[in-house]
Amino acid sequence: MVLLLSGCSYVPIQGSVPEDTVREQNAKGNELAQRLQKAAEMYGHGDFDGGLKVNQSVMSLCGKKPPCDQALFNIGLIYASNDNAKKDYRKSMAMFQRVVKEYPQSPLAPQARTWIGVLGVIEKSKEVDMEIERAKKKLAR
Repeated sequence: MVLLLSGCSYVPIQGSVPEDTVREQNAKGNELAQRLQKAAEMYGHGDFDGGLKVNQSVMSLCGKKPPCDQALFNIGLIYASNDNAKKDYRKSMAMFQRVVKEYPQSPLAPQARTWIGVLGVIEKSKEVDMEIERAKKKLAR
């Protein structure tokens, strides 16, 4: 009994994860975390293209598991940023919608829903502005 409690008589449990696999997963997790940190720094310095590429590389490595939710969310932020010359609210909304759909349990899902709502209002406002401009042109004829 003492040997069992002290861990001296280790018997692997059927289906347990081999230590090498755990080490590989931890190393991969650390690498992905470092990439996300690098992407955040790039975003903070206005390097939106670089941040986008790094987040996309995380997406290609994480296999639809966290931190893919974070990378998707970051891509949504990049496309929504007012400082980004290539901002695209529709692409941003699509990324946030993927976070909500593919990672509903993610702590980022509520924030993504908020962004979807805000971007939806912005898009609707742009449509109304375009309709007003068309009506003005029509009246000017």
